[in-house]
Amino acid sequence: MRFFLDSANLNEIEKAWNMGVIAGVTTNPSLVAKEEGDFFEMIRRIAAIVDGPISAEVIALDGEGMIAEGRELAAIHPNIVVKIPMTHEGLRAVKTLNSEKIKTNVTLVFTPTQALLAARAGASYVSPFLGRLDDIGEDGISLLNDICRIYELYDLDCRVIAASIRSPLHVLESARVGADVATVPYAVLLRLFEHPLTSAGIEKFLADWQKR
Repeated sequence: MRFFLDSANLNEIEKAWNMGVIAGVTTNPSLVAKEEGDFFEMIRRIAAIVDGPISAEVIALDGEGMIAEGRELAAIHPNIVVKIPMTHEGLRAVKTLNSEKIKTNVTLVFTPTQALLAARAGASYVSPFLGRLDDIGEDGISLLNDICRIYELYDLDCRVIAASIRSPLHVLESARVGADVATVPYAVLLRLFEHPLTSAGIEKFLADWQKR
């Protein structure tokens, strides 16, 4: 399983990329809204840092608008993946963009059938939202498991991105059920490095060294 960083913050993205553990970046309108500056310039700067897939989301809700925005985003850099919402208009846009060799990431997926439709429309990636399902008392990991099994059963050429990750446990469970990617916020990424025994071991090694 690969890691993407779920962020539009250039400082976080550069730090995470320099750690050597992330392979791409996902953004969304909410993340972009937290940052200052022009959206297209932001995506260009991310592409200058990260040599991997960068998901940038359309704002239009109609198919023609999504297609036009998708083409514009894809023209920024070869690594751009156009993020499209899971609607019938969205999947119409996915089909058209796919026919033009433009990669897409279908987002806001909450059922296995939505994920199956996205794959059949030609999506490159599909993003089931784990945390948002957990928030309403449903099981996000169960959804992810169903999608991974269905894709495996029918040999579908679409990568599964575990999204809306809230904790290291989400990351672990995503790996266990076979997600291709976990896209994680910077704060969660940092927590993946941590364990009290690691910290205690470092302190002991340094203390013993000082006794030499």
